[in-house]
Amino acid sequence: MAIIAVAGRKGGVGKSTIAGNLAGEFVSMGYAVALLDADPQHSLATWAAQGTGVLAACVESIKRGDPDELRARARAAEKAADLVLIDTPPGMPEVTAQALLLADLALLPCGPSPLDLFALKEALSLALHARAVRGSKKPRIRFVPSKILMGTTLGRGLASSLERMGKKVLPAISQRIALAQAVELGFTIGEYAPGSPSHEEFHRLAKAIDKIVSR
Repeated sequence: MAIIAVAGRKGGVGKSTIAGNLAGEFVSMGYAVALLDADPQHSLATWAAQGTGVLAACVESIKRGDPDELRARARAAEKAADLVLIDTPPGMPEVTAQALLLADLALLPCGPSPLDLFALKEALSLALHARAVRGSKKPRIRFVPSKILMGTTLGRGLASSLERMGKKVLPAISQRIALAQAVELGFTIGEYAPGSPSHEEFHRLAKAIDKIVSR
């Protein structure tokens, strides 16, 4: 049905956390999901290996820095799954560029730091270049406020800062201890703490994405 790339030019903005927990939400919604871990640190594969949860059945590791393998594996996964999620590396623009050339939707997470906003502009440039190469309106581009501390001025103002960059902003994901605890046990937040505030945030985000890719 769709390929979704979670992309960024900076580490630490929550790409893997978002990709993994979205995969869990989409599985709970009845979709067959493939989650491609293209980050050479293979954080998603390590997370999945901690337990026997949803991620253990859907995470696939991609060889370090190999855009050709990513393309081949994504096309193969597309034939078997309803949704293919790609977690991209921060320091390998050629891999991220390949993911964006494949994607129907690009999710660009951004944390509240000014440095995160600077890096977001680079990720946005890569996504717009992919559109130009494809001669298409794909990938659709959406910003995801990430690792938000809502009690801070930076956290409260992030959505407005992103809107001023001219792309639509999806529901935000807060920084919460429960997310780290879930990873430690190999679970998504929906498995570890169903109905929790953190789970509700990911549920809202997944619903918003579902509306986009189901059009």
